[in-house]
Amino acid sequence: MTSLLLADVRPWGGDAVDVTIVDGVITDLSPAGSGTDAEQRVDGRGLLALPGFVNAHAHVDKSWWGQPWVSYGGQPTTQGRIAHERAERDKYGIPSVDGAKAVLREFLRHGTTATRTHVDVDLGVELRGIANVLEAAAALDGAVDVEIVAFPQDGVLRRPGVLDLLDKAAAEGATSIGGLDPATIDRDPVGQLDALFEIAHRREVGIDIHLHDRGDLGAFQYELIAERTVQAGLQGKVNVSHGFALGELPPARRTELVDRLGAAGISWTTVAPPTSAPLPFREMRAAGVPIGLGTDGIRDLWSPYGDGDLLQIARGFARLHGLRTDEDLTYAVELATTYGASFVHRENHGLTVGARADIVLLDAENAPDVLVRAPRREYVIAGGQVVVRDGELQV
Repeated sequence: MTSLLLADVRPWGGDAVDVTIVDGVITDLSPAGSGTDAEQRVDGRGLLALPGFVNAHAHVDKSWWGQPWVSYGGQPTTQGRIAHERAERDKYGIPSVDGAKAVLREFLRHGTTATRTHVDVDLGVELRGIANVLEAAAALDGAVDVEIVAFPQDGVLRRPGVLDLLDKAAAEGATSIGGLDPATIDRDPVGQLDALFEIAHRREVGIDIHLHDRGDLGAFQYELIAERTVQAGLQGKVNVSHGFALGELPPARRTELVDRLGAAGISWTTVAPPTSAPLPFREMRAAGVPIGLGTDGIRDLWSPYGDGDLLQIARGFARLHGLRTDEDLTYAVELATTYGASFVHRENHGLTVGARADIVLLDAENAPDVLVRAPRREYVIAGGQVVVRDGELQV
């Protein structure tokens, strides 16, 4: 048995408490100064405590983080970026164990302790990227809890053999399989979705579909996804990533669609890009459509941007949606923490007894202050282990 006492911390900026952690799980929260003895003690100094961040949409296999600067190239379209990445990735050793490990370490540095990551599965790398990511996570002793989405970045039906790879990935432990713009990439939305849902139903895994298509074309595909989700009995196991069209629709059409998505148990992940239309997040919340935040790729062949800090994404979400009140700013932080639990299959992710001890300490007054300043992560505890101390990685 291992134990850790996290003394004098303020959950969400509230009253100071001592947090007792045993074997990586929170076992007690008591008023500051009353905690019991433990093998290890961390003086929290009255710092604000948050649950570990949950990155619900990442691509940890794609990055050139840690290598010399790579200038952006390719055409500024989804297909153009796919082609550029396929032509250039071998030059930079993508994917690799070291590359994935470098990204996961940056996640930890910024307080992310769990992630759902899409990992490319195609005729070039087959399942090698998944093996690399799992090896990288194991090298960090599970400090970042990693869930895998087998992602067909280069298309599904247009690349014969990819469906077999997705099926194999699902059989070997991927928690979800992905899809990509069924209409504009495969030019057969019914065919791609039918094939994905057949695998997901048979293998009892989830589906997470990248959907960049805008306007009515995007909305049409959301309807197809909702229909198939109910038919396959996969409510609560299907996610749409990006889904830019949802914020672009006329109000009546949007409301009807949000209600349909909620009834089908479909969730949504966004990276809150500044050029996108705001999501109808209040309607989504009322309809029971979970929203997760993610960094997407960081420093990869698609874009040079990103540093792995999910708190910056939460602030981007707040600014995109014009959030200003304390309640709304706190909600953005909750999206990055407790509300991310369902995206990594956790029933309990918070500063509560019984939760995995994933805790981030910051020098801030309250959650809104955390969001607008994004201060340094002073301490990060992951599964009961101190992985960041005084802002410096320990793993």
